[in-house]
Amino acid sequence: MNIDVPVIGILRGVDPAFFKDVMNTAFASGLQAIEITMNTEDALSMVSSNIPSVPEGKLLGMGTVRNLLEARKAVDAGAMFLVTPNTDNDVLEFANANSLPVIAGALTPTEVYHAWSAGADMVKVFPCRPFGPDYIRELRGPFDQIPLVAVGGIAPDNITDYFDAGTRAVGASTSLFGRKALKDNDLDEIGRNISNFIKLCP
Repeated sequence: MNIDVPVIGILRGVDPAFFKDVMNTAFASGLQAIEITMNTEDALSMVSSNIPSVPEGKLLGMGTVRNLLEARKAVDAGAMFLVTPNTDNDVLEFANANSLPVIAGALTPTEVYHAWSAGADMVKVFPCRPFGPDYIRELRGPFDQIPLVAVGGIAPDNITDYFDAGTRAVGASTSLFGRKALKDNDLDEIGRNISNFIKLCP
């Protein structure tokens, strides 16, 4: 999975009526990849109805894909990539068979290596919040060939530390879009938040 802008925007619980505006604003503000979590109301229809509007070079995928059934639904909806909170061999096999990029969730060294060896394009280290950037640095010791994506607690005040530790990309939600901006449907503020967040990336 080729991510030139190393930030994946995670949207959970977003208002379906507001999603297209958020998507367009996010992409216009420099974000390359957005995932809608599977446990968001109307997530499948949001993806299927907006895939035709995704600009060239941008990616709209589905996250919180926990099992094969959810992976099949995401693919049927047209998701351009999958993100999982766990490592499920059936999901990885299915994604690979459909030539669909997948970022598989893992935490321990054994899980990280298993996810990578089972076919994940990138490995999502989750949750990072309790462990911090130093944990990414420790994982990078033996697993320097595995592209890691740090997710959970990534914010403007620590994002540089995560990239310095060796993460390939980060996933962020309200710290990226802005909790209040999302609640208020404030597209201008969402755009500014995203632009400022991306500027902190290498």
